[in-house]
Amino acid sequence: MLPNKTKAELALNLGRAMAELRVLLRQQIQEKIKENGVNLTFEMLEVLSCLWRRDGIIQQEIADYTLRDKSSLTYLLDNLVKRKLVSRVEDGNDRRNKLIFLTQEGLALKDQLYPWAMEVYQAASEKLDETALETAVAVLNQMTVALKKP
Repeated sequence: MLPNKTKAELALNLGRAMAELRVLLRQQIQEKIKENGVNLTFEMLEVLSCLWRRDGIIQQEIADYTLRDKSSLTYLLDNLVKRKLVSRVEDGNDRRNKLIFLTQEGLALKDQLYPWAMEVYQAASEKLDETALETAVAVLNQMTVALKKP
């Protein structure tokens, strides 16, 4: 019989499982991108996905959404600008900020790329019901709130 695990040990196991899931999701989505001959990285797709949800936001909001520091995001945005998928526009309210907008090309990629990503997430959640997923999200959100500084 296995000894009972502490809450801290269970949380550690959950963290490891999340990290493994993220790696596998990234690998499979990147594989779909490569199979279909699209010249993008998973990280670029994350930025585009953020903008598909809410276009015309500042770089810091994208950094927060994608869990990246501002400097590494600058590199990603530079590459997306070179590929003509996003553009930077000066913020009329604060000249220090640039608003990031999808170009027509960046917006058009959603119809191609989004279904591939959803296929991977569908496969990952195929044997789960909605209640289990909602509970998992709620648990992770509670843990996140507990670790954020007030």
